[in-house]
Amino acid sequence: MARPPSIEDDKLIDLIVSVFREKGFDGTAIGDLSAASGLQRASLYHRFPEGKEQMAEVALGKVGQRFGWILEPMREDPEVARGIAETARRIGEFYGAGALSCVLDTMTLAGAPTAVRDHARSLAAAWIDAMTDAARRAGHRPDAALRAAKDAFVRIEGALVLGRVTGDTGAFAEAVALLPTLLVPEAAD
Repeated sequence: MARPPSIEDDKLIDLIVSVFREKGFDGTAIGDLSAASGLQRASLYHRFPEGKEQMAEVALGKVGQRFGWILEPMREDPEVARGIAETARRIGEFYGAGALSCVLDTMTLAGAPTAVRDHARSLAAAWIDAMTDAARRAGHRPDAALRAAKDAFVRIEGALVLGRVTGDTGAFAEAVALLPTLLVPEAAD
């Protein structure tokens, strides 16, 4: 009979996401992942035979699932402004009120394999697409909806970088609070 894993998959993947979020792909060593998870390197390779790249892909898959949950209200709520506000709340929660780095940013730093960079790019595109669709449903013309979505994305991501560099998360709080204003035309008036 096989021995049960010493750490459940969901917990392990959450820990892997945390390490990649903090150190990026190139900055993360197998030793970092081993230390974070409490697993020996051999155990990590047993679970992820393709090594760090497979762990990064699994981490981005987990982030993609989380983004699905974050973006759901914006996509599904018939009252678009309410859905956007709930998505903004979830974004704030996911990024620890601006204290946590964006894994899409850190995973695409120099040294990341093409597959990892492409996966992160697709997640960013899905986020922008969801905001564009919400802005369009809220009343923006298609070109204005795309501009509003890109502006919102840049503000949020830029605020995360600013918070990482300066330690000040105020800009992130402001960017998240502005999301409904940016995406809903009436809110901008």
